[in-house]
Amino acid sequence: MNASRLIVKSTDAPGGGTVLSVTPESAGWEYVGFEVVRLLRGQTMQRATESKEVCLVLLGGKANVATQEKRWEGIGERASVFDRVPPYSVYVPSGDNFTVEAVTDLELAVCSAPGKGTYPARLIPPAEVGAEPRGQGNTERWIHNILPESSPADSLLVVEVYTPNGHWSSYPPHKHDQLNLPEESFLEETYYHKVKPEHGFAVQRVYTDDLTLDETMIVRDGDAVLVPKGYHPVSAPPGYDLYYLNVMAGPVRTWKFKNDKDHEWIFEQWKKQPAEGEATSK
Repeated sequence: MNASRLIVKSTDAPGGGTVLSVTPESAGWEYVGFEVVRLLRGQTMQRATESKEVCLVLLGGKANVATQEKRWEGIGERASVFDRVPPYSVYVPSGDNFTVEAVTDLELAVCSAPGKGTYPARLIPPAEVGAEPRGQGNTERWIHNILPESSPADSLLVVEVYTPNGHWSSYPPHKHDQLNLPEESFLEETYYHKVKPEHGFAVQRVYTDDLTLDETMIVRDGDAVLVPKGYHPVSAPPGYDLYYLNVMAGPVRTWKFKNDKDHEWIFEQWKKQPAEGEATSK
């Protein structure tokens, strides 16, 4: 798999519509689907979830969202992801449907994975999104746990990460591509990147132990990166803040990762130094 297949670029939709789409078929994997939709004020999107569960993340703007049995009016309180406040999101189970009406111009992420219809549709308000720092020094970043392992869902795990300019993220490098519990889980993953200022870039590497996959990519505002396997660290250059939205799913809904043994010594170094953040990897 080469770099061009790992990067999925956004397209223009000046009249509103889908600007980025990843399906299991297009990615060549089994579990994760991801889409970014932009709606102009007053526009509406309707979908049936069918066999998938869905997490709708309001990246920027306000919306009315309805499912078969529930409705939420005027949700959303950030104009863009760089407002640095947790988002409003809506969980929709398989066998349901949803309608999104844009109250303002809206950027919406549609995260999907196989569902079993176990849990009802629900609103995930900002107050229920766990926020925490991770890392230390120039690896410190800020996490919003939108749909973590501790929250009910059949397959989906959803998190967003803010990486300040000049910092590294998803670092030290880790992977989750083997079903070897309790040490490691198998999870496919997408990274949806936003860069501020938007003409900037970030760097992401995806590589395996044997280097049969080893790609270092320049990613720009609106790009998605596919992580089918391997380690996947990210770097934000000086002057350019980085946001990314992660979607993960696999055969078992748990996030157990393995650190790259060549870089695990960094955790030991952190333990010897005062730190405000956690020495964890996402």
